[in-house]
Amino acid sequence: MAIRDPRHGKATFHWCDVCGTLLLSTSCGTCRRPGRPFDVSLPGDIRPAMRHGKEVVDELFERHFGNSACIEGRMVFLNKVAGEDRSDEIVADGMVIATMRFDLRRNDFELQLRQEGAALLHKHATKNLVKLEKAEGHLKGKKVDGKAIKEVTGPFQSGDPLIILVGSLVCSGVARVDSNNVQSTEGAILIRDVGHALSRPPGPASEQREFVAANVDHLATIESKGVSDIKSFIGNKKKPVTISFSGGKDSLASYGLLKKASKEFHLIFIDTGIEFPETVSYVKKFARENQEKLMIAEAGNAFWEQVDQFGPPAKDFRWCCKVCKLGPVTDLIAERFKDGTVTIEGNRALESFARSSIGFVETNPFVPNQTILNPIKDWNAAEVWGYIWYRGLRYNPLYDEDFERIGCYLCASCLGSEWRETARLHPDMHRKWERHLEQWATRTGSPQEYVRYGFWRWKVLPPKMRLLAEEIGLSAPKMRTDRMELRTTKGLSLCLTGGYSIEGVLSLPHRKDFVRVAEVLKCVGSVRHSPEFEIALVKDKDCTLKVFGGGQIVATGPTSERTSKAFERAVKSYLRGQLCTRCGICVKQCRQKAIRIMDGPVIDEERCNHCGRCEEACVVAHYYDKLVTQGRG
Repeated sequence: MAIRDPRHGKATFHWCDVCGTLLLSTSCGTCRRPGRPFDVSLPGDIRPAMRHGKEVVDELFERHFGNSACIEGRMVFLNKVAGEDRSDEIVADGMVIATMRFDLRRNDFELQLRQEGAALLHKHATKNLVKLEKAEGHLKGKKVDGKAIKEVTGPFQSGDPLIILVGSLVCSGVARVDSNNVQSTEGAILIRDVGHALSRPPGPASEQREFVAANVDHLATIESKGVSDIKSFIGNKKKPVTISFSGGKDSLASYGLLKKASKEFHLIFIDTGIEFPETVSYVKKFARENQEKLMIAEAGNAFWEQVDQFGPPAKDFRWCCKVCKLGPVTDLIAERFKDGTVTIEGNRALESFARSSIGFVETNPFVPNQTILNPIKDWNAAEVWGYIWYRGLRYNPLYDEDFERIGCYLCASCLGSEWRETARLHPDMHRKWERHLEQWATRTGSPQEYVRYGFWRWKVLPPKMRLLAEEIGLSAPKMRTDRMELRTTKGLSLCLTGGYSIEGVLSLPHRKDFVRVAEVLKCVGSVRHSPEFEIALVKDKDCTLKVFGGGQIVATGPTSERTSKAFERAVKSYLRGQLCTRCGICVKQCRQKAIRIMDGPVIDEERCNHCGRCEEACVVAHYYDKLVTQGRG
């Protein structure tokens, strides 16, 4: 288990120099010796480089330094760090030897060498090696003129990583000009970091077997705790047990724990309709080989039916998860587990900031009768993989193709590097989504670069992507397929009759029958509706709403806060009526059983108590601020 020091942004791991492998605790389970500590950047979710991932690392070292002999036959680990796309520290021989970053401009990886990597590599390098006559003063961060260069082993290009030798010092650096101009240019190379050659020989070769053997005690300990935690919770419950089996590594490790804790459970797989074929095949084969009961919640063609309405999903606009995942699984649980279920999931705190504070026991806010257990919440990725190998569990073959995470093949959360691998493995699937994105860009007036560089993955661009846009000279795109705008024609103001009022107009490019809006407004308050004139009058406690078929909305109320809230609920109801995906999540959320789905939501006014739970669960209302732009009338 890593020791994390947030003050210095580092997590400390240990390495066994005798057995040549990463340790998950402080000592080796094979030779029983204490490990040598080393640091990686936080959050420290270190993982092994799988087959194709190791090939990518090997190719980078061969491209820049002529060979990868220093890591040949050895396990290499990767540690995710911040960057515009994929960025990983490369760990070998118990050191961070380099950082690999995926450059969205070139659709390829670049390598940034560390001093430890230079020290490990310099005796093997046949390229990108520079020897200096001498250097004076503080070397770190220094730009060195070409006249100080004694010898160049090339060729290399500007921007390439370099190994720089200065007397007994071994430095990492970067070329500022091509090798054929390096000796005639001022400030030709930059020295990044300075150190000495290794004082110890590199450790022995090692693979998965050595890694598992060195960590068997630790793996047995975390397994015992995970199994005990599951047993202690489900032992006193009468609810049936299920496991969310996505086809990913984390749910596989959780399966291993559950298999030891209980003999009676079901696997639940959500087929979103946009899964990798390898994942669907793997899940079915795994269930068959292990004689497990598998239930599949199918979304069918829901994604493609809704994508033109909502536009491409984004990291900050994951409408697809509710439509393609939450909707189908709530239907399955409601049908098969009417009294509820305890579901084991593979959520881990290190996966994301959103999951950093998850507990062992969670409730699903959208599925009230589902209790979620997170038995591996404190594990890091290396522990997950160690446990999978320890128990000999068959994993999804996509991991060997250098996918860090397994999900929908066109997921907005996938990395540019993973999207490149999708093109390699499934060119037809890749082209289908690229073509759709290109058509979307054309319809919205966005430049094709927003597809090429992956800007479509955000509704609101983060700083790193805004910087990239500036660097390549792009202006902000229109981020929706269909433009929806809310113009406040009369802002919040005092009424002549007392109280407050607010007026606005909601513009939608395509309108459906207004009766659908009037129906959803019944969730807000009592409704009087005139189909002929397309107007709905709504009484929401002490507020009054007038909603018109043309998108005009008027709210009046006793206070500014209450009036603004009523106005917002009216706008969300209008959107829900017009954009309903018929996912049915609102039906499961309604404790009064007041909603059924026909062409859209149908509300039983006698049952509805206007609590707002259906609104909170609705994907359209949830992403209200992403769907609608604010304007002034």
